[in-house]
Amino acid sequence: MSHVVITSVRNEAAFLLEWLAHHRAVGVDHFVVFSNDCDDGTDDLLDHLAGFGWLTHMRNDGPYDSAGIQFTALKRAAKLDVVRDADWILVMDVDEFVNIHAGDGTFSDLHAALPEATAITLTWRLFGNNGHVRFEDRPVTELFDRAAPEVLHWPWRAAMFKTLYANDGTYKKPGVHRPRAPDPDRIDAARWFDGHGRALDPQFHTKRVFSNFGQPNYGLVQLNHYPLGAVESYVVKVDRGRVNRTETLGADYWVERNFNAVEDTSIRRYDTGRNAHLGTLRGDPTLVELHAAGVAWRKARFDTLMEEEPNRALFGRLVMTPPARPLSAQAAQILMSYGRKSRENQD
Repeated sequence: MSHVVITSVRNEAAFLLEWLAHHRAVGVDHFVVFSNDCDDGTDDLLDHLAGFGWLTHMRNDGPYDSAGIQFTALKRAAKLDVVRDADWILVMDVDEFVNIHAGDGTFSDLHAALPEATAITLTWRLFGNNGHVRFEDRPVTELFDRAAPEVLHWPWRAAMFKTLYANDGTYKKPGVHRPRAPDPDRIDAARWFDGHGRALDPQFHTKRVFSNFGQPNYGLVQLNHYPLGAVESYVVKVDRGRVNRTETLGADYWVERNFNAVEDTSIRRYDTGRNAHLGTLRGDPTLVELHAAGVAWRKARFDTLMEEEPNRALFGRLVMTPPARPLSAQAAQILMSYGRKSRENQD
């Protein structure tokens, strides 16, 4: 069975190689990646990766329809042969990592555990920033291992899911969280299961985008979601904005997602497989150069953003909440350094 992942990116060159290598280890056969308005060389990196044969890069620089950047990309994706020919489709973001607990952790093992499923919900498990202030060029899955508890009653966004679904004609279009445009003649035959192995009722077939609260949802598979990263990365993310929203990000988004309640290192089972694929990618000098350029751009962009008081104020709020705690020596040094530079530039 072939598995195709569709994603949209902007300024993700520093993170792409790890994400791709991880999901190659999970069992993704092909990636369809849409890029837009990149400043860090992400589009050039993707152009080069397309030469490997298992990735299709589509520049999505507009114009966009009324639904926005991401839905414009998904409409284009639905028309691609590699998507039409896929057995299974998953739409996800670069801050989301599939973490399968069944068998050896591959899609094949997940299907073996749920042989009747035509759709499987991969419920988010939110991972907080784990106290990291500085951006580091190290694997996300190693740096951030503190997460939300397995059972949550609120907020509802912590229980959102992405859907791995069979491309059997039941749905005509991929969607951000779930497939869209169901065929009324086929929808009754759909068999949806959650990540814990439970059969789901028909409301999930057409409208639900979050799992039920107050129960474990990760017995067979979870979607590790790293929406924040280090504080520096989040400041850069706020500047970039959200791919499918018009509102701005801020401290409220951080507070609602910064769960560090329990340690979860289960995704480290993929280290060996990921590193094998990552080693192949790092054997390409052009990819090494483009990745390094993306890392350098991210660090330089943070420096530039911290020249402005609103960004320094955001940084200060992030390192102190939640929960409220004294400013760390490292964070205080960063704030003082950038504040001093700003004053000197004004003199």
